Amino acid sequence: MPLLLVDLDNTLIDRDGAYQQWAREFVSSRGGDAGDVAWLAAADADGLESRERLAAMIAERFRLDAREEAGMLAELRGGLVRQIVPDDAVTRALRAARAAGWVPFVVTNGTVQQQERKLRHTGLDREVAGWVISEGAGPRKPDPAIFRLAAEEAGQSLDGAWMIGDSAEADIAGARSSGLSSVWLHRGRRWPLTAFEPGHVADSFPRAVEVVLGG
Repeated sequence: MPLLLVDLDNTLIDRDGAYQQWAREFVSSRGGDAGDVAWLAAADADGLESRERLAAMIAERFRLDAREEAGMLAELRGGLVRQIVPDDAVTRALRAARAAGWVPFVVTNGTVQQQERKLRHTGLDREVAGWVISEGAGPRKPDPAIFRLAAEEAGQSLDGAWMIGDSAEADIAGARSSGLSSVWLHRGRRWPLTAFEPGHVADSFPRAVEVVLGG
């Protein structure tokens, strides 16, 4: 059975949309404006900024008191998960892949607790064969070692495997260095790398699955 490796944030779940919603609610609670929401989006760096540093930056900008500052890290993590909305189209696509004989398996960077909370909150834990999370695994995408570990955990071979993800560097470059076919989710962005072009591009996870299935 072929292995279908999939990213989590902004691939199976709308992490960006959830963060934006959290940011709007937080700014409203502090009496802020659209400029503050834009600042929060920029500071988040599409999820790449460390949560610890982001919490400190927010505390400084919004002049949080000691109690609020102490709780900001937990709020960033918990608030994000609360805002994630399960996507039925993603669930149907995963089920279509399984019905076609593929084994969907999540490969994600991040902390084990946070990423597992997202999987369980959305019910995706019941739709995939399993997951490997960088904090628990050791290597991070794009290191080929994490893709090999995912295959071992899934009990599958990387031969003929595909990767679907939204990060050019972590997902697509990582897949390329691991000898995998891949589909890049562009999310309205231009391809940022000059060393190579993505083999396949899609505007959504369900469409990416159709590409893998040959549709």
